[in-house]
Amino acid sequence: MKPRKTLSSWLNNRYLLIIRNEENFAEKTTISFTYSKLILISFFILLVLMLVSLYLSQTLMAQWFDPRHEQLLMSRHLIELRLELDSLENEVRKKDQFVKNLQKILRGEPTDLEETADQHNAADNQSSDPNVSLAEVDSQFRKEFEQSEISFLTVSNSYLQELEESFFFTPVTGIINNPFDISKNHFGVDIVSKDNEPVKAIADGTVIFSGWTQDSGNVIVIQHRGNIISVYKHNSALLKKVGNFVYSGDVISIIGNTGELTTGPHLHFELWYNGNPVDPEDFITF
Repeated sequence: MKPRKTLSSWLNNRYLLIIRNEENFAEKTTISFTYSKLILISFFILLVLMLVSLYLSQTLMAQWFDPRHEQLLMSRHLIELRLELDSLENEVRKKDQFVKNLQKILRGEPTDLEETADQHNAADNQSSDPNVSLAEVDSQFRKEFEQSEISFLTVSNSYLQELEESFFFTPVTGIINNPFDISKNHFGVDIVSKDNEPVKAIADGTVIFSGWTQDSGNVIVIQHRGNIISVYKHNSALLKKVGNFVYSGDVISIIGNTGELTTGPHLHFELWYNGNPVDPEDFITF
């Protein structure tokens, strides 16, 4: 009587696969196997095929057959562009605030930071001593500002050697009828020239302000390399917008007579370095 075969014996029975030459029946190779090994190997092969299929369905096959793949890529791209736009908006907002503060400095008005500080100081003084008036706070601020005007001259002199190494294009050719004088709060030079004379950029840079102000009319401000800023006031027309990149010698505006602080057609030109006004005649031939 034959012994009854069980599942375990069926899986673990060894078999021999012999490969022979068809012509002379010479033995070429021999492979020993069991059903358990075949099942295990088949399982791993199937698992690998499933993983490869899953990977392809999420990558290569998705690009070929799934219409949602392109939509997903476009959504990601839009999100990236939105983040970049938000960062650019923040930079533009900072530049706008910087330009507004610069305009207030040129007009002799307190900047936003100074106004905030004055309000806090005034509130503190009033809470501690009700007899202190806003006029005393204002006089103290004006005293500090007048003292800082003297420091402008000292600081600007230390920059002369570095600025002299830079080449600046002449913004407009003409006669200077009002020179640079910080003691009179005149932070630039007034250049009288021909009517409708084009105004040119003194160097490569980016336009950070281009618009109308009550005192200076049409104003355009350019940020150059090395913390240099050039200001062009009282123009009759502006030819560049905020964000435009200009090269040295590019026409940016037309000379004019706009704004309240003007007595005739001319260009009021200012040159600032590291937040301090410098005399343009020291570096540019008009």
